[in-house]
Amino acid sequence: MEKLIITAAICGAEVTKEDNPNLPLAPEELAEAALEAEKAGASIIHLHVRDQAGRPTQDKDVFAETIKLMKEKGVKAIIQPSTGGAAGMSWEERIQPVYLEPEMATLDCGTTNFGDNIFVNDLPLMRNFAREMDKYDILPELECFEPGHIYSALQLKKEGLLNKHLHFDLVLGVPGAIKASLKNLLYLTEILPEDASWTAAGVGRHQLPIALNTIVMGGHVRVGFEDNIYYKKNQLASSNAQLVERIVVLANELGREIAKPDEAREILEII
Repeated sequence: MEKLIITAAICGAEVTKEDNPNLPLAPEELAEAALEAEKAGASIIHLHVRDQAGRPTQDKDVFAETIKLMKEKGVKAIIQPSTGGAAGMSWEERIQPVYLEPEMATLDCGTTNFGDNIFVNDLPLMRNFAREMDKYDILPELECFEPGHIYSALQLKKEGLLNKHLHFDLVLGVPGAIKASLKNLLYLTEILPEDASWTAAGVGRHQLPIALNTIVMGGHVRVGFEDNIYYKKNQLASSNAQLVERIVVLANELGREIAKPDEAREILEII
């Protein structure tokens, strides 16, 4: 079975230090969290950033500062900025980290009810993101919160807008989107193209069961404070690295080797 790529989604756009005081927010904190997660076994760092007040921002300069600090600390993992930002952000805001020309970035593949908000990603917007990522030679991670999002991604492929390896992130358990269950995970993977790779992310208490099933199924796993702030019921996680370490233990018990950063690049056809 293919080696396991672990993505650490280290802060997200919604969680606050009031939710978990161990949440990294400042660039220096994010850089340290990324290094710890990589040492624990992560080969991709999924990155959101915050402003000085702790609010989500897509400011290119904040991304640049954070990525610079990560590299100065010796992070070798793929740094994957989010172009999702936060619900309500404009195209002009969301696209900013793409202009830093990262190896990889997220491309959200459809509109979603996101709790009390609407996360808008219509096809014209998706086309714009895909064109810009293609222009800067960036591998999109195709974020799918519903089955129809997979078909929207395939429409972009049909239109010639996705010219790299297809890699999907199947997000299950967002309030208002597809429920996190093994049945739904199986269905989503069944409608993916045969030559695509995929990661799964379970939100909240679903993070661990979705990860466990994904390891067995041959997919890749995303964990981290963006999706879940608890280690177990009523016990906050101490760090993103702690959540990564648990996946490494599970994978080892199940006989699945962990991909190092350059091995992840090979799997994703970045190198």
